[in-house]
Amino acid sequence: MKRGSTIFLQIIVVLAGLGALALMLWFPHIEGRNVHSTPFQVYFHDPFLAYAYTASMAFYLALYQAYKVLGLAGQNRIFSAPAVKALRTIKYCALALIGFVVVALLIISQAEGEDRAGGVALGVVLTLGSLVVATAAAIFERILQKAVELKTESDLTV
Repeated sequence: MKRGSTIFLQIIVVLAGLGALALMLWFPHIEGRNVHSTPFQVYFHDPFLAYAYTASMAFYLALYQAYKVLGLAGQNRIFSAPAVKALRTIKYCALALIGFVVVALLIISQAEGEDRAGGVALGVVLTLGSLVVATAAAIFERILQKAVELKTESDLTV
């Protein structure tokens, strides 16, 4: 891959992370029950928000691994064990995110007096997106693993 293309994609990954972080920090202040709350009340009196921030760690770990894979591609080292490991980590992060979303949907379904439709719709979209990422990472991981094994065999026979 050309170095310019990988740098561009790495910038996109960083911007996606910064955009998600900005949304995570901005949205709780405008959400219905927190509109007139202090920052302390917003961040320390809402256990669901703490749960969402904990779940976001899987998202950011996957973004870091994607950044790393793109860096390896830019160095022409995509067919290497670190790339396979990074893709495996992305797959596990996506699966963990699915688990976090399912638990969040169960919490939302048990909440009283809340409008559940928006939260459930967002959960379904996040679950489907994470499922696509997990599937793509698993496929690419398998392909790269086979390529690394073939490369190792050809290096041993030469």
